[in-house]
Amino acid sequence: MKRKATGHYVSVSTVGENCNAFIPNPLPPNPPLVWDDDLLEQQQSAALALGRLDGIGSLLPDPNLFLYSYIRKEAVLSSQIEGTQSSLSDLLAFENNETPGVPVHDVQEVSNYVAAMEHGLKRLRNGFPLSLRLIREIHAVLLKTGRGSAKQPGEFRTSQNWIGGTRPGNARYVPPPADTLNDCMGTLEKFFHDKPTKTPLLTKAALSHVQFETIHPFLDGNGRVGRLLITFLLCSQGALSQPMLYLSLFFKQNRQTYYDLLQKVRAEGDWESWLSFFFQGIKETSDEAASTAHRLLKLFAVDREKIQGLKKSKASVMQVHHALQITPLVSSLRLAGMTKLTPATIYRSLELLVHLDIVRETTGGQRNRLFAYDKYLKTLNKETEGDKK
Repeated sequence: MKRKATGHYVSVSTVGENCNAFIPNPLPPNPPLVWDDDLLEQQQSAALALGRLDGIGSLLPDPNLFLYSYIRKEAVLSSQIEGTQSSLSDLLAFENNETPGVPVHDVQEVSNYVAAMEHGLKRLRNGFPLSLRLIREIHAVLLKTGRGSAKQPGEFRTSQNWIGGTRPGNARYVPPPADTLNDCMGTLEKFFHDKPTKTPLLTKAALSHVQFETIHPFLDGNGRVGRLLITFLLCSQGALSQPMLYLSLFFKQNRQTYYDLLQKVRAEGDWESWLSFFFQGIKETSDEAASTAHRLLKLFAVDREKIQGLKKSKASVMQVHHALQITPLVSSLRLAGMTKLTPATIYRSLELLVHLDIVRETTGGQRNRLFAYDKYLKTLNKETEGDKK
């Protein structure tokens, strides 16, 4: 079947020059997707891997032990794609009111991402539909402070943007004109909810992500919102009971392929290559998240056994250990707030955890000290430290 561009071009004038802006056709694709045996098998493998991951989430004694750090890891990775140099350790230090060793605005952007993600998930849990209103709310939180705060937070753009290049005339891609956004986004919102036709969820997430990035409805933050959209779709429509899947690491590791495939969809109608890539990402990311959860559960069990071997203070040390499973880099003051233990008891418990080689003091000072659950943090930090310079 001969494919063609998945939209049409219109001439626009912006910043003093003419260029061609792309307006995508509504979803689902027409002509329809071609499902050969390999693509069907990839879809099934991705769905099975996602189901296994969701099953692990339901078996966890306390999913919040993982979600606190998982969400922050995703925030770091998604923001790194946009050029920040903040690591997970930097973000956790920032949340403990400590100054990290990177520009504060980098960490502030990542912190905003966490807030945007948590806002969206809370709204969905409370029954609010995945909608344009919610997308705008998420964007408003994402850009509430920092470098994007002057770029219409919470509002679809009212001017032309472009991707790549120094000006529209040499841009890699020019999204739809501002006056077409309501129509473009309105039809995408209907597609979220199976209008005009029902679409399998993983396929819907894959197609919706491309469509959102193609529309590029905001002046800033489109990439981060587009990646959040995948998780929100999977959670809002029942594929994930907990938000344990994030594709930013896969997209980051395959960045050029990711951009090339988005453009191939627009220019050539090659949805199938994009779907193959997306399903591969779902499977690899689900398998890795499940493996990480198993490794951390094993680590927690081993360390609990060490604590059980103590002759005294076992109960308070166990409380502090539990708090460190939620946030693996933390100050003694914050631990006191989390556990309701006295500062003296916190201090003694941390001393014992350091002696057991479970916790490490990271600052070397006498004041404003931070304590790291080192092996836990290193497991999560593995992929987030790679781009630091």
